[in-house]
Amino acid sequence: MDQETRDLRKAGLKVTHPRMRILQVFEEADERHLTAEDIYKRLLAHQEDIGLATVYRVLTQFEAAGIVMKHNFEGGQAVYELDRGKHHDHMIDIDSGKVIEFISEEIERLQHEIAERHGYVIEDHSLVLYVRPKKKAR
Repeated sequence: MDQETRDLRKAGLKVTHPRMRILQVFEEADERHLTAEDIYKRLLAHQEDIGLATVYRVLTQFEAAGIVMKHNFEGGQAVYELDRGKHHDHMIDIDSGKVIEFISEEIERLQHEIAERHGYVIEDHSLVLYVRPKKKAR
């Protein structure tokens, strides 16, 4: 039994062709963050008869089941990524729309310290930095 089938069954979802193919698109993609339209175009390129509405429906099911995470970054479409359980933050290149993942133990520590100082415990959080490449000196 392959990983995609196990992921679906573990999430309590039936193993269907559209679900399997959409998971495979994520697994095979060079980029980790894909829009529903990106997935749909990749399916079309492989002559898959899976409509855009089905892609959105499956992504919604995957999000509810904890298979994917949905991000609504400012100024862009929603993007989805497989939820592999490892927390990370994001930078968005505002010129190109490129999504860059990063992990910073220092930032994580500071966030917890700030919450503690204010009498809180962090249950969950999301950090998104909107960035632009530095201008190169001439």
